[in-house]
This record gives sequence, structure tokens and C-alpha cells, in this order.
Amino acid sequence: MANIDMNELTRVAIDGYKGSVEKFSVKQSQDLLREALVEANGGSTKLDYKAVRRGQCAEVFAIIEDLIPVVINEGLKGDEFFMDMVDYRNMAEGDQNEFVVEDKNLFVVANAADGTQAIRRQRLGGVSTTKIDTQLKIVRIYEELNRVLAGKVDFNDMVNKVSESFRRKMLDDIYALWSGATAADMGGNTYFPAAGAYSEAAMLTLVEHVEAAAGGKPATIIGTKAALRNLQESIQGNMAKDELHTLGYYGTWFGTPCVAVPQRHQVGSTSFIMNDKVLTVIAGDQKPIKVVREGEGLMHMGDPFDNMDLTQEYLYGEKYGMGLVLAGGNSGIGRYTIYP
Repeated sequence: MANIDMNELTRVAIDGYKGSVEKFSVKQSQDLLREALVEANGGSTKLDYKAVRRGQCAEVFAIIEDLIPVVINEGLKGDEFFMDMVDYRNMAEGDQNEFVVEDKNLFVVANAADGTQAIRRQRLGGVSTTKIDTQLKIVRIYEELNRVLAGKVDFNDMVNKVSESFRRKMLDDIYALWSGATAADMGGNTYFPAAGAYSEAAMLTLVEHVEAAAGGKPATIIGTKAALRNLQESIQGNMAKDELHTLGYYGTWFGTPCVAVPQRHQVGSTSFIMNDKVLTVIAGDQKPIKVVREGEGLMHMGDPFDNMDLTQEYLYGEKYGMGLVLAGGNSGIGRYTIYP
């Protein structure tokens, strides 16, 4: 335990949490934290209840607090929808979490006679700011005391399950926010809706509108595999046939890349979150979904003698919030809802 430099571990944890490690990759930072966890626990991955009662495991829970956010953070990056659609920020408690969106309007170039400058002035750069409110999310788990005393509780399992639970909850919230967004939520002159039976011409027009709103930046088509299967090409080459066979959808549709969003079930249900009849087209520098994680994780171990059933409780919590910010900026977005 004396070999652990808690300051160094904290720096590694923060760097891994932000995804900007210097000496190690994020995966290596996870491994380093796990090694420190075992060392702090006397070389074992099992939780020793008696040691905890004697106050000898303070470092163990301090490292778990540092490790869980790093594991959650890394797990989120494996989701392509998350990477393409989410502007994700980790912030210290109380830091300003405003998102600044620049006015997309350009200046009007006026005609003027020689020797005069009597034309209307135009203000340089309007901006709008949006604050994302965060809320504390908590998971509370328990285990039978006899299993704890017998050394059957492995903190690796605890870290992995708690991390995966938070990762899935955050992704569920992001998917629900996106799939439940209305035309009013999307609003503004950068949003282009389309609906009806599938039409290649209508889809091409939608892509062009979105790219034009983004100042010519290339667009991407996003949808579930079932939604992307609605796309068809009147001129189909061998490569397109191979993509359809291998991926189940066109990886590129008339030069526009397609990204498949993995479906998710609604919480406590087998119903899908995402609409299989909706294709979203985005272009530009602005990612529409803003997610903020604020502060540090909190790990707490309860006292089994406080519970009538003598169960050992563990609590982990952290703050996050999310919202849609679509107005302004050099970006465009469109939705094609396909009806039979």
C-alpha cells in the first residue's frame, strides 16, 4: 500500500476520465487503476468486510471512485451513434457548462457608388448560450452479509457492473431524447423535415438542403439498420451489392456515408426506442446532442448492522444532464420519416 502514489493515480484517473491521457492510453490507465486497487486491498480482488470495518479500505474505495468514471467514459466511445451525434463534456463541480452557438448569418454585401460609404452597418457575430442542467444519478446495490464475510464479493465485478449500468442508462437517456424530439425541438432554419413514401429524389434533395445549410460540408445519413434498408439506389454497382450483403444496408448512398444506430429496448420493455422508419441527415461542425457529466463519482459502503436483514449495501452516484442544441452554427439537420 505504501507504493501507491495517490496524487499520480488521481491525475491518471482524471486524464482517463477526460480521454486525454499523456503517459498511458485510456485502457492502460484503467489497468493501472485496477492494479493499484488490488495493491491497496492487500493483493486481493475480494472485499474484506473486517478490514473495511477497521477503516483499512479507505484507499480501495477512493480508487473505485476514480476507476468507475474512467470505465464508463471509455465504454461510451465504442458507440458510433454517440461519437457522431453527441457533444460530450466532463466538467468539475460548479464549472460553467454553457454551450455557445454562433449566429450562422453572413454579411450582406451591398452596392455602393464611388466615393461613398453610406451603407447599413451590420453587427459582427451574434451568439446564443444554452446551459445543460445536471442531476445526480445513483445506483444502490446490496449483497448478503455471509457472502461478504466469506470473501465472495469481487470488486472487479462490482466496478464492471456499475460502470456498464451507468453507461447503458446514459445511452438509453440519449436515445430517448433523440428519438422523442419533435419538429419544435428541432426548429430553426437549419432543420429540414420530409415525410412520405420513399423517394430517391426527395432523399437527394434533403441531403442537398442539409449540406447547403452547413456551408457545403458533407452530410451523413443516420438510422437503424431497418431504417437504412429503406434506402435504395436506382443505379447499383457491385460494391453496393457487397455492402448490402455484408452490412445489411448501403454503407454509402450516392456518395453520402451511412451510419447504423444499434437499436435499444425501452427500459423494462422489449419495445424499441428508435423509430425504424426515420432517417436523419446531419452535416456541419455542431453535434446536436449535448451531454455534460459534472463533478466526481461518489462511492459509499453502508453498515450491514443498519439493515434488519443484515445485507451489505454499496452506493455509487454521479451527476449528468443532456439536451438538444440545434439552432445557429454552420450546420444542418434533416429527418425523413418514411410512410408505407
